[in-house]
Parts: sequence; structure tokens; C-alpha cells
Amino acid sequence: MSNNQEQTSNFIKMPLLWPARFRFTLFIMTLISLLAFSSIILKQKIIQSQLQNTRNLIVDFIGNHGFELQDIIISGRFRTQIREINQALHLKRGDNFLDINPAQVKQALEDLPWIRDVTVKRSFFPNVLQINIKEKEVLALWQLNQQFYPLDFNGYVIEAEYNPDSPILLIVGEEAPEHLLDLLQTIRQIDASYLSRLKAAVYVSKRRWNLIFNDINQGITVKLPAENFAVALTKLINLDKSFAILKRKLTIIDLRLPNKTIVKMRKGGSLTKTKGPSRAL
Repeated sequence: MSNNQEQTSNFIKMPLLWPARFRFTLFIMTLISLLAFSSIILKQKIIQSQLQNTRNLIVDFIGNHGFELQDIIISGRFRTQIREINQALHLKRGDNFLDINPAQVKQALEDLPWIRDVTVKRSFFPNVLQINIKEKEVLALWQLNQQFYPLDFNGYVIEAEYNPDSPILLIVGEEAPEHLLDLLQTIRQIDASYLSRLKAAVYVSKRRWNLIFNDINQGITVKLPAENFAVALTKLINLDKSFAILKRKLTIIDLRLPNKTIVKMRKGGSLTKTKGPSRAL
């Protein structure tokens, strides 16, 4: 046996230890990092808690030495009751003025049913809280199951009592609020002047509109189709501009058929020399 063979047979191959050592070292470093990070977070929370306690002590001290709430001035309020505001804010004269959070005041007031937007400002010397309220406006009154609900200009129900102080659009029928804005926008695009002549809108079978113009009791009912009602409305307004059809003695104008306009005359009214209660134009 040669010397090379002897050396080869006597060579012992040791296992590689560095991968295991590397993984162990990496584990220890990760563990140390997590412990250090947790310690930092814990210290930060302790510091934050101490700072908050110090801040509270300073605010309480200053508030008790000349920084008490002296008054609350509210502008823009019309339908919102003072008692509702007091219940929402839980503030009284003499409260620590520095401890009042304008953002919390704003949120508490905007949760009230009639309030749309609020701005809050603290005014020092004197220590007055100035609150400006913008209330929701009523777009229409929705009748459903013999109950009436005011709707705002976004078509949402205002969860509050409402007694109209002037004539207002009445809408009737299930799902009417969800489709009201589309109807009004269509009329506005064709001729906005007809919005003031619209007195009521009935959403029939959750699919189409009957519109009442001029007078809610003695007006003309216009029956619109379920589809392409914008075309029918355009036809109606063109007829009115040409023939003043909405000023005639009619009770119904039926536009549900695409190629016909069927009208029903009021007793004593007439459109043509022919007799009969209704005519197709």
C-alpha cells in the first residue's frame, strides 16, 4: 500500500458545525433584540404614563387658578334644543377650560339628529367656548304607513320630530327616498323651474313615479313609466311649454306609453271640441 493510500485511509472527515452555530447565534440575537425592543416599549409606556399624569396635574392646577369655563356661545341653532346640547356636552360653568377637547365637543354635537356640521373654538380671557352649528335642511317629507319622516338633502331620514312651517315636497311609498334624488336631478337637468311646481311624488310598486304638479289636492297627476322616465319628463315639459298642458283642467296625464299621451279632463274642462272624459294626444 502506498503512502498516499495510507494517508487517505487515516483521514477523518469532521462534521461541519458552523451552520448549527450560526442558527443558534441568530436565535440568541433575535431573542436579545425582542427583549430589548420590549424593554424600550415598556419604558416608553411608563414615560408616556408619567407625562400624562404630569400633564393632568398641570392642567388641573391651571384650570383651578383662572381657567374655568365661563360661558358657551352657540350660533346657527334653529331646530336643535338647548337641552339636547346640554345632555350631549355635559359641561357647566366652572369646568376646567383647558380640559375641554374641541374635537370631542364637535363629535358629540354632530351625533344629534338635526346637526350637520359643527365648528368649535376656545376663546381665552374670557374663557368662552364658541360653537357654530350648521343644521340639516329638509328636502322633502316622506309618508310611509301613515307616518311622516323628514328627509335631508342627501335623501336620508332625519330621526327627529318635524312640523313643517311652510309647504314642502311630499313623497309617498316604500323605497321612495332611495330614488328621490335621481328624480329631482332629472327634472333639474331638463328645466329646474318645474321643481317648484312639483308638490308630491308617489313611488308606485317600488318601480315608477306618479308626480303631482301645482296643487297637492287639486293638481294634475303625471304618470311616468318605470323605464326611461327622463324621456317622458322631457316630453311633458315640451308639451307644457308648447300647449301649457299643466295649466289645463286635467286630473291625469299618463305618459307610460312611449307613443301616446293620455289625459283625463277635470269635470267641466276641455281640450278639444270632441266629447269624452279622456283624449290621446
